[in-house]
Amino acid sequence: MKIESVSLHHLSMPLVSPFETSFGRETTRQCVIIEIHSEGLIGWGECVASHDPGYSYETVGTSMHILRDFIVPLILGKDVKDALDFQGRVSGIRGHHLAKAGVEMALWDLLGKRENKSLRELFGGVREKVEVGVSVGIQDSPQKLVQTVTEYVNSGYARVKIKIKPGKDVVETQSVRSAFPSIRLQVDANSAYSLDDAPRLKPLDDLNLLLIEQPLFEDDIWDHHKLQAQFQTPICLDESIVSPRHARYAIEMKACKIINIKAGRLGGLSQGVMVHDLCQQHNMPVWCGGMLETGIGRASNLALASLPNFTLPGDVSASDRYYQNDITNERFVLNSDSTITVPHGAGLGVTINEDALRAFTLKKEKFC
Repeated sequence: MKIESVSLHHLSMPLVSPFETSFGRETTRQCVIIEIHSEGLIGWGECVASHDPGYSYETVGTSMHILRDFIVPLILGKDVKDALDFQGRVSGIRGHHLAKAGVEMALWDLLGKRENKSLRELFGGVREKVEVGVSVGIQDSPQKLVQTVTEYVNSGYARVKIKIKPGKDVVETQSVRSAFPSIRLQVDANSAYSLDDAPRLKPLDDLNLLLIEQPLFEDDIWDHHKLQAQFQTPICLDESIVSPRHARYAIEMKACKIINIKAGRLGGLSQGVMVHDLCQQHNMPVWCGGMLETGIGRASNLALASLPNFTLPGDVSASDRYYQNDITNERFVLNSDSTITVPHGAGLGVTINEDALRAFTLKKEKFC
């Protein structure tokens, strides 16, 4: 596919409600939408970097810089055959996986449209519906947390993930478990703890949790191995797994029993598929994490999660969980069985609401 032009849209979108994690509180979400023109087709991708370097060192600002000054020149006017060809072209750029993943997503969209196949078909997905859950940010009190969880359970979510941090962890989780004795429940620390905190987190082991996600440092695998040995509850790694190689390290070290796959964190959907395949070979279940995506990124997550080893509910959630108005004409809704239907149209299977895209765009840069 000859890349004829690339446009970068820097967006800011208001969230339906504030979303708080151990590293901060968001009321609006910023991201970069990538638009690529090739041979009469348009591919769309989403770089999930946010305004602040909390989850990742990458921000919207650094991503715009890397996209503009390094990635776009490597593909503009070039014949990019597929995702692996793209990965080879950008291999000299160290890190900046979120920026790379956004462009790769747009290339997958183009490939699907050219071949008139959905991403699910291109990936070899086996599900037409994906089981999903909801991620609940840190609340002001255990009572407010239970109230918020109750609202999501009543709306149809059968799996709940709650964010935790020091001072808002065990009591909050116990409160939710007491209110919902049988719901599938998991917690996410986003690297808020150290190995020394293990004793006071040990009560979580008595709450029949699906998993404890990324309790220790974002660059750590070895101490997670030590922590997993102290807990019956599966430890799940997120931030620590930035490549298929790191997934192999975690498996060989027995650092976790579950891996959260985020294509952005790994540098592309192709890398997400590789981690899925590796984990499947080692009988380690995976699930698809979320980054407050627009309908573009949400569509790609659903396609990825249609692969067979995604055996745990993902953090995809319905569109109205985060946005009153989205930039895709299609809105993803929660089915009665706590699933969301995987798009079946060519490529990502979504179309762009141009008016909404313009309304949320802070800055646009075009290269041709």
